Amino acid sequence: MNPGKELLRQEMMPHILCPGCGHGIVLNTLVRVLATRFSSMDQVALVAGIGCSSRIVGYIDAYTLHTTHGRALSFATGLKLSRPELTVIVITGDGDGLGIGGNHLIHAARRNLDLTCILFNNETYGMTGGQLAPTTVPHAFTTTTPYGNKEPSFDAAALLKACGATFVARGQAYRPDLLEELLNRAIAHRGFSFVDVMTDCTEYFGRKNALGGGSDLLFSQTRADEEIARDLDEWPRLRHPDGFPLREILPMGVLHEVSRPTLEEMMGLAGYEAREE
Repeated sequence: MNPGKELLRQEMMPHILCPGCGHGIVLNTLVRVLATRFSSMDQVALVAGIGCSSRIVGYIDAYTLHTTHGRALSFATGLKLSRPELTVIVITGDGDGLGIGGNHLIHAARRNLDLTCILFNNETYGMTGGQLAPTTVPHAFTTTTPYGNKEPSFDAAALLKACGATFVARGQAYRPDLLEELLNRAIAHRGFSFVDVMTDCTEYFGRKNALGGGSDLLFSQTRADEEIARDLDEWPRLRHPDGFPLREILPMGVLHEVSRPTLEEMMGLAGYEAREE
């Protein structure tokens, strides 16, 4: 039996994810981590906002909160401070967490709350119409940039490191083995953990930019991996119809890890030490 399958709410199936969407790979990786890490899901709470990625929590049989757009970290902050013994995991997207909820994200990192935030980064607002997101690469077509994006994209990992997150990592749907390791380390870390996960939207980003199907987009993630890209010089990078590259080469894995007091420790919250390590 696949570890973690028992954690899925079968009554919620079939899921809403589109064919080729990388979110399902990330969900599968997350439930494997939860199944092997926790003896009881009563120890875990998952919080999400609005978007394709945020629907993920509905499929996991644990304490789950589906909150308002961009406010997942606000709800998670209140939950963690009132129930410090729980392991609280926030599931968000680049639009929900970095765009609409960007202010909450940077302050959760600054406070060093003992939370894990997993940001599904598909470079678009996937559920609400395929609009431009803070992570959309330059020149890409979206429903709100029909002539190509003129803005630079956000490096979410660099931002969170600068804001005070004590664990920052980047993974890919293409590499679930590495992603499983990163999620395990993020949840184990004491303090604010942030994992930027590259995943793809076939229906909006892929179609708008004529990039092929789910397998094409998934395999193209290899070109974004700094180590793999060095050995693939002969393979053309994923390109926009007008010739612009649509994969930035980025470092993967654990990018930053330090230790400093958490907000819960600073407040002397009773029950915080009861959290399972």
